[in-house]
Amino acid sequence: MSFRTSAPFPSLILDDVRGAQKILSGVARATAMEGSRHLSELVGAPVQFKCENLQRTGSFKLRGAYVRIAGLTPEERAGGVVAASAGNHAQGVALASSLLGVRSTVFMPVGAPLPKVAATREYGAEVRLHGQVVDETLAAAQEYAERAGAVFIHPFDHPDIIAGQGTVGLEILEQCPEVRTIVVGIGGGGLAAGIAVAVKALRPDVKIIGVQAAGAAAYPPSLAAGHPVALEAVPQTMADGIKVGRPGDVPFRLIQELVDEVRTVTEDELSSALLLCLERAKLVVEPAGASPVAALLSDPKSFRGPVVAVLSGGNVDPLLMQRILRHGLAAAGRYLSLRVRIVDRPGALAALLATLSGSDANVLDISHVRTEPRLGLTEAEVELHLETKGPEHCEEVAAVLRGAGHLIVE
Repeated sequence: MSFRTSAPFPSLILDDVRGAQKILSGVARATAMEGSRHLSELVGAPVQFKCENLQRTGSFKLRGAYVRIAGLTPEERAGGVVAASAGNHAQGVALASSLLGVRSTVFMPVGAPLPKVAATREYGAEVRLHGQVVDETLAAAQEYAERAGAVFIHPFDHPDIIAGQGTVGLEILEQCPEVRTIVVGIGGGGLAAGIAVAVKALRPDVKIIGVQAAGAAAYPPSLAAGHPVALEAVPQTMADGIKVGRPGDVPFRLIQELVDEVRTVTEDELSSALLLCLERAKLVVEPAGASPVAALLSDPKSFRGPVVAVLSGGNVDPLLMQRILRHGLAAAGRYLSLRVRIVDRPGALAALLATLSGSDANVLDISHVRTEPRLGLTEAEVELHLETKGPEHCEEVAAVLRGAGHLIVE
């Protein structure tokens, strides 16, 4: 398909998104909507999840990649395609290329999670590991594409990509016609832009709220400046799916015109949101995919319902998931880590643990240190990792320890 700009862009872009929906028929799943009773109670209105984490390849990225590659000429297809990605776009391009019979080469950072690298290869792409950060990987991929005469498939900064991602918006309106607010994560902006152009053309009354990680929030300063602005510092967030340092030129123009608001969320809010998705909704969601949930948790009464939160992806490395869940438990007051100074004598550690046994806290891990320079000759230090029942219980555990004469080291 080709992107047309001669007519007023809202209705024209809607035509492109509808065209993309036809192209994706039988390829991309119309992913499910799942209600969230917990969030509905917090918001005071129905909240539903649009589960793109259950899409083929585990994210929405297949939609845009397939539409983009399907629109290539026979000559362009013959030269193959090239992409750069830490995970989701890589898998989307790999599967789309395989389905269309096009050779694909995907550049990934050297530190990309092994499950994502393996999945990209299994979908049929040749994987090349290059660079420590995505910007280095991107530069290498673009240089290779020029040298090899292949087509570079950008993850978000192309009209066909945006049209493909916009089919999520059409599905939301079909599945939840009463929706009044859509909340969606923003990295480069392709998904939010696509949803916005589709939804605003059909339902201009629907409010669209974008969400960025606070450590990778390039859109607020860009919107304030009126043009894309690159972050001065390297983006820092666990949400690698939206870890982008500069908005895309094409999606920025659309988001500037059509998205009502862009909010930011903290790392604590992201980890708490991921934990909620896992525990309450029984859904595996990556941090970027949980960003709309984080926004809902941070200020639930500010959303007009019914609300649809787009869970954009579920590709999370198990090791990262383990760390995030521990972080989420800590943020929710259900995980307590502390150091206790004790006298280094027989029975002192047993006495400490006996005190803990009466606090109803579950000891997950314990480390007994006796030789650190910071410790006195007759001192030892015990690092404890405890499972607790919430913030109040954490305070109770600390009070029990102090009441028994134990020194908690800040």
